[in-house]
Amino acid sequence: MRSDPISRRAALAFGMSLALGMSLAVSAGGPAWAQAATSPLRIGIVGAGNIGGTLGGLWAKAGHAVMLSSRHPEELKALVESLGPRARAGTPAEAIAFGDVVLIAVPYKAYPQIAQDYGPALQGKIVIDAGNATQARDGEVYGEVKENGIAAVSAKYLRGARIVRGFNAANYRVFVKNAHREAPRMAIPLASDDAQALAMVERLVTDAGFDPVVVGPLAKADSFAMGSPGFALELTAPELKTRLGAAR
Repeated sequence: MRSDPISRRAALAFGMSLALGMSLAVSAGGPAWAQAATSPLRIGIVGAGNIGGTLGGLWAKAGHAVMLSSRHPEELKALVESLGPRARAGTPAEAIAFGDVVLIAVPYKAYPQIAQDYGPALQGKIVIDAGNATQARDGEVYGEVKENGIAAVSAKYLRGARIVRGFNAANYRVFVKNAHREAPRMAIPLASDDAQALAMVERLVTDAGFDPVVVGPLAKADSFAMGSPGFALELTAPELKTRLGAAR
C-alpha cells in the first residue's frame, strides 16, 4: 500500500519548516535558556577572588566560556591563564555584558556600589548571588541582612535581575575538595522565584561537579545563609533535601 504523495509532501514540508525555524532561532541567538541544555554558556563573573576563581575554573573545564572581572583586569592575567583558553579577563561592565549568566562573587558590602554602578546592566540577567554578609567586614549592609534576611537585601540591590541564590553555603575550599567527587556527590542548595533561571543554574551546578537541590522560592535562601543551620553542610542531595525541607 503506497502512501499518499500529497501527505508525504506535506509532512516533508512541515519537517523542513520546523528544522528551519529551529536553525533560525539558534542562529539568531534566541533566549539563552532555550539553548542551555545543549550549548556552552558564557558566564560573566563579577569578582575574581576565591569563589569566582574556583567556580570559573570548574565551568571553564566543563566547556563554558568565562570572564572574570576586576576594575583592573590586567592584574588577572596569571589567573585566567591558569584556568585555560576558555577563560578571559575584563571589567565588571564587560563581564555583565558578556554573560548569559552572571555570578556575583564579591564581599557583600560591595552590593550597594554594584547596584549604583551596574544596576541597569543587570536587569533581566540571570544572576547567581553567592554573597554572604559578615559583621566584621560588611558594616551597615550586615545590619540590613540581620534585620530583613539576605534574600530580601539581595533582591533590593539586584533589583530587576533574575536572582538565584547559590554557591553561598560553603567556603571555596569545600568546593575545591568536593567537586566531581565519586557518587554520591555533594549537594548545592538553590533558591529563586524564576523557574527558567533555576533550570540554567541547576545545569551549571551539575557541570561544576555537584548535585543541585532547589530549596524553594528566593525567600527560602535564608535557610542556607551564613549562620543558619543550612550553612557549611557537605551533604548529599537526599540528605540536604531532608535537612532543609527542599522542594526538589
